[in-house]
Amino acid sequence: MTCYAACFSDQPERFRQVFARGRWQQLSSLCQLHPRIVTQKTLAEELPLLSRVEVIFSSWGMFTLSPQNLDSLPNLKAVFYAAGTTDYFSSSLLSRGITVVSAWRANAVPVAEFCLAQILLACKGYFQNHREYCSTAMLDILSSHSLAFGAYGERVALLGAGAISQTLAGFLQPFSLDVVTVPSRPERRTVSLEEAFETAFVISNHLPNRYDNVGVLDGSLFRRMRPGAVFINTGRGLQVNEADLIDVFTERSELTALLDVTKPEPPIEGSPLYRLPNIHLSSHIAGALNHETQRLADCVLGEFKRWLNGDVLCHQVNKVVTD
Repeated sequence: MTCYAACFSDQPERFRQVFARGRWQQLSSLCQLHPRIVTQKTLAEELPLLSRVEVIFSSWGMFTLSPQNLDSLPNLKAVFYAAGTTDYFSSSLLSRGITVVSAWRANAVPVAEFCLAQILLACKGYFQNHREYCSTAMLDILSSHSLAFGAYGERVALLGAGAISQTLAGFLQPFSLDVVTVPSRPERRTVSLEEAFETAFVISNHLPNRYDNVGVLDGSLFRRMRPGAVFINTGRGLQVNEADLIDVFTERSELTALLDVTKPEPPIEGSPLYRLPNIHLSSHIAGALNHETQRLADCVLGEFKRWLNGDVLCHQVNKVVTD
């Protein structure tokens, strides 16, 4: 029996990147696919042609469908989203019993890989060593006076207990590290934020994007960091009180901050974040990049095959998931 499907995205070029290298062809072989990617601008003219559509595929650029839009899609049964959070568009779908599948766990993998690399280098004291090894005289000094203790038995704190934190904790298992997870909900914690900043040599932020987390990482925590410790942020820039971070990292040059996200992004022209030698900026590259985005397509294609076969889905969204 033929399944009718369409692709929705306000970022069609990015959608094509996600479904590149044979993924579009694979999708087309599994269903009768509407020939054009539907955008919010073209939705009104396309809707009369989509009444038989049972499945929508999307990625970044998915837009919210109004009740009137959904009334014009009477056969819609499922949405397969090749990206992460679905909160902004999924409630109206779920309320109608439409299945929503997200590649949020696949989306966590590249961020966790990025942080794994940074954590191992941080435990070796690489970042401080790199910026201070600027002359022949420094070799003996750095070799004998490192503030880092290495990647054996060292404590690493992961802030947040969501998909990225869980994936990263799994990646860290083969290493002889003391990994502690600090859930965002205080009632679920066995280690407080204060204890995490005081005891861990590396603190990696993966707190969820909630209003109660805005500015929660402030000077009172940064001042507790161990000598030479490293703070990694691939979560959200708003979660960090950047003025406090700048103050503390100006006072304590031995600390290191690795910031893949800021608020605003990029930082304003002339921000101390650009010039402080112990703050390392990257341009939001931790997430799925180029070919890595195709992992998301592979995830939803696998789920679509399970859906077609009537099998249990692995990545179905039932409600807003937070940690």
